[in-house]
Amino acid sequence: MKATGIVRRIDDLGRVVIPKEIRRTMRIREGDPLEIYTDREGEVIFKKYSPIGELTAFASQYAETLHRTCGLSVVICDRDAVVAAAGVPKKDYADKAVSEELGKLMESRSLYLHPVEKEWLPVTSEDGDYKIHCAMPILSDGDIVGCVASLKNPNEPENRTSQPELDVETKLILTAAGFLGRQLEG
Repeated sequence: MKATGIVRRIDDLGRVVIPKEIRRTMRIREGDPLEIYTDREGEVIFKKYSPIGELTAFASQYAETLHRTCGLSVVICDRDAVVAAAGVPKKDYADKAVSEELGKLMESRSLYLHPVEKEWLPVTSEDGDYKIHCAMPILSDGDIVGCVASLKNPNEPENRTSQPELDVETKLILTAAGFLGRQLEG
């Protein structure tokens, strides 16, 4: 654990303010849930809570199944990081922070399909070889909790996707996002 040098007092209602600089660097937004941990030495640790994190094993199996049965390269992420990847080098994508572009895509709350002749959007802030081809935010009880995306490597020889194949890919991504969102609801 790293000390920040910032000290805050607890007010009469038991509240403590997390400084803006820390919220910005840790990507904590207003309304984000935080888990509270304690240890024997008296430390209190706040950790961002990820509902998708509870489904990591399930999300990994879902991504692997999409890859094996349909040949799709897929990532499933929460609002901050990739939690599951299949069909891409896991070391390049798993547990990596999502890109700013993917964050904005999630905020749109709508299906994204890469427009022909437009710049490809990166999946992670480290910008690997694979880019977002089709993506749908995962919504649970009206809240954005993550995203499911199929990926393509724009540097590989051009493999044009036919319209029927594109329709199937889009429906698979929509189905995965809808299914995972329903798993997180009450």
